[in-house]
Amino acid sequence: MKLYPALLVAACALACQATATAQQDWPSRPVKILVGSAPGGGTDAMARAVADRLGPLLKQPAVVENRPGASNTLAADVTAKSTDGHTMVMGVSTAHAIAPHLLKLGYDSDKDLVPVVFVGAVPNVLVVNNALPVDSVLSLIKLAKEKPGQLNYATSGSGSTQHIAAELFKDQAGVFITHIPYRGSGPALIDLVGGQVQMSFDTMPSVLGQIKNGRIKALAVASSKRNPQLPNVPTLAEAGLKGVEMSAWYGIYMPSSTPKAVQERVHTEVTRVLALPETQTRLGAIGADLTPMTQTQFAAFHAAENKRYGDLIAKKNIKLD
Repeated sequence: MKLYPALLVAACALACQATATAQQDWPSRPVKILVGSAPGGGTDAMARAVADRLGPLLKQPAVVENRPGASNTLAADVTAKSTDGHTMVMGVSTAHAIAPHLLKLGYDSDKDLVPVVFVGAVPNVLVVNNALPVDSVLSLIKLAKEKPGQLNYATSGSGSTQHIAAELFKDQAGVFITHIPYRGSGPALIDLVGGQVQMSFDTMPSVLGQIKNGRIKALAVASSKRNPQLPNVPTLAEAGLKGVEMSAWYGIYMPSSTPKAVQERVHTEVTRVLALPETQTRLGAIGADLTPMTQTQFAAFHAAENKRYGDLIAKKNIKLD
């Protein structure tokens, strides 16, 4: 009986040594961060900000690969099925909390992928074409009620945060506006500026430049607090419409087969990258809120968001167009 404590101590020591060895030995090759959208969007910006500083910390290149398609789920699919031990995905709420309720996926987003590190979130912004005769959320609602079905809203695609935010807006405001889905925020924004569509709930990185150069008008941010990049733009609640909060959030996911020691290494190093002043300045410039989370907190957040979006999609009977 007296040997048991000694054996236990030895076992713990061996386990700790194995964990430390796994952390030191990984990575043995370049690390890939997959992105489920084209270059230039919010997900791509998040991935590149992380990759630029992550490589030196890992002593291996961190390479961003864009795999756009299927509501950001193509990159997640490739990651979930990866067996090289060096592939991760910069996940976004569209792929990890919305698409599972709308698409038939070739992987199980809850079983085949594991949330490793939360990166940040950016709010959706209610923007309108400059020619639209409105200057506030309430005046937009009034116009939409006067012209039911005649106003259009653009999104980067069905099932996006833009789509769900607009459907919530319709419900809370009691208006009927028509959905015009596009293949990405780029073409949607072009038509918004050109007047082919009148409004959008796009993510801040996509519209911030056009707002600041005066090509479109921002009426409100769909977040609980104002954003430092648009300090004079009210929240929807401040503008008179409660119950519509929508942000795109981002985080690193890895295959569920990834050893816990490697997950911990990635979490530690990415957290260091996010704490760097230059990273905070770079991502703050696109309106990102970098709120630190432990891996356990991120997993709980993922589960809660998955349920929230699932409930919203079922309640509003949202389907892919």
